Amino acid sequence: MFTLPLRRVALLILFSVSLTLILGFGLPTLLNYFVVLSGFPETSVTECIVVLYLFFVAYVAMPPIPRGSVKAEGKAVFITGCDTGFGFALAKYLHKLGFTVFAGCLLKDKGGDGATELEGLHSDRMKVLQLDVCSEEQVAQAAEFVRGNLEDPERGLWAVVNNAGVSTFGEVEFTSMETYRQVTEVNLWGTIRVTKALLPLVRRAKGRVVNLASMYGRMGNAMRSPYCVSKYGVEAFSDCLRYEMKPWQVKVVVVEPGNFIAATGILNRDIVAATGDKLWREAPPGVQEDYGNAHFEQRMAVVRSYCNSGLKDMVPVLQAIADAVHSRRPFTRYNPMEVHWWIRMQVMTHLPAAISDWLYF
Repeated sequence: MFTLPLRRVALLILFSVSLTLILGFGLPTLLNYFVVLSGFPETSVTECIVVLYLFFVAYVAMPPIPRGSVKAEGKAVFITGCDTGFGFALAKYLHKLGFTVFAGCLLKDKGGDGATELEGLHSDRMKVLQLDVCSEEQVAQAAEFVRGNLEDPERGLWAVVNNAGVSTFGEVEFTSMETYRQVTEVNLWGTIRVTKALLPLVRRAKGRVVNLASMYGRMGNAMRSPYCVSKYGVEAFSDCLRYEMKPWQVKVVVVEPGNFIAATGILNRDIVAATGDKLWREAPPGVQEDYGNAHFEQRMAVVRSYCNSGLKDMVPVLQAIADAVHSRRPFTRYNPMEVHWWIRMQVMTHLPAAISDWLYF
């Protein structure tokens, strides 16, 4: 069951109480003035504020209400991107819970470490297959493999977890169109391609589609436009699919991890150096001249500072995905992230852009 970290609960309660005190002293006076002008009793405003924030504190502090769980026995889950990171850990995590796991690995045919270790479990419930989500042929072969290896094909496939993804960085004028295409091909078109191939089996099981987006699928950031574009697309695709799948009783869930660079090792100083050299080398001369090397190096220093940042344990993401797969009534969205990123996401998605721009950029 997915639960909020204790630190996040404490910080959110502190934030809520502080905001409540500020609004409790200032906002009622202002609102009462307008309420009295409208002919309503002035006590109603204060009472409404208190009730609303009691609900807010309860929502933040209380653990999720138990929503039941489905039996893992006899249910199969297909996961993409199982070579490393979230996908590799998730394959073992769901297998331990009792699910049959179809683990798609990009490097299986090349003897990748992730695929080798998963195969080394020697379990009938762990089925490792070659999968490049950018290849129509391999996706079709994977779908056929799943159909041929389901315990009961008539019951279908319980869940698809679209985890495979890549990331990069760079300012827009330094980023090539080829980079935009490569990132989007994996993160967005790969998600759509795999979902379409396996959706008939998921519909048959009345199961669920779980898509890994990101906090950057909900808000933009400097230096991250290729990644943000692809993850915004995953969010939109997931929403549209959820509306379409409701009559079929198929749940479509989005998981939006925050910063887990330290946990996954997806970014290190060697990657930053190699990517930075490529960005500068391939930038048009005019762009190099206008921005200047000092500006570029300053940006690279900021990126390097991210290499050991974020949460060091990927368990919150694994618990979120597992809850999306295992719960009888999963949430539509999960936000496993540090509290300051969660607050930032709320500010950037709910307040006027002029305010969030002023706060963060």
